Amino acid sequence: MATQELAEGFLAHPGAAAPGVVMIPDVWGLSDHYRDLAGRLAAEGFAVLAVDPYRRTGAPEIASPAEALAWIRSLSDPLVLETLQEARDRLAADPSCEGRVGITGFCMGGQYAILGACEGRGFDACVPFYGMLRYAEDLGPPGKPRSPLAALADLRCPLLGLYGAEDHLIPLADVEELREQLAKSGQPGEVRLYPGAGHAFVNETRPEMHRPEAAADAWWRLVAFLREHLKG
Repeated sequence: MATQELAEGFLAHPGAAAPGVVMIPDVWGLSDHYRDLAGRLAAEGFAVLAVDPYRRTGAPEIASPAEALAWIRSLSDPLVLETLQEARDRLAADPSCEGRVGITGFCMGGQYAILGACEGRGFDACVPFYGMLRYAEDLGPPGKPRSPLAALADLRCPLLGLYGAEDHLIPLADVEELREQLAKSGQPGEVRLYPGAGHAFVNETRPEMHRPEAAADAWWRLVAFLREHLKG
């Protein structure tokens, strides 16, 4: 496996040309945890670009979950989507990448993975992990033109959604609506709900949140879904 630091983020790839994946971190940005996840996915045969989502805005100083939510509310979705598009196009042009490009993300990154798959160009599969689906009524243009659920009308690729049944940040009704919207979209995919798992259940650096069995199953499904839709 080979790795490289780019202006757009952290690139990990198996050493030969492979399908690409843009990976979006959570609200705390491009940490060692996401470099590790990118390396793990590269070992499965993908060229993975873990994006620096704050390349244009600068990283926030976040000291609490409340501050994290406030920061997410203040982010300009169009600006983040431009950052993701730049990352996708940079990855697609890299010698390590061959063929299709998918998008995945965790928490805030899951939210933007869906928006990228609906509003971006050139994404061939989408796997959001427990990202926000619905915006509060007071959010709207120009910073938040459409919530992920509203954007699903324009979904352009297969989607696998992975959520915890005990996630206090994402109502189960929103997850069910995602399932319904996906069925109406005409795109292949599914929504998985993990009993006993809450938010950030994949994140092993947060032992109080990590659920090993759910995380292992979700990771296996991520890899299988990307292989199916990116490798053909």
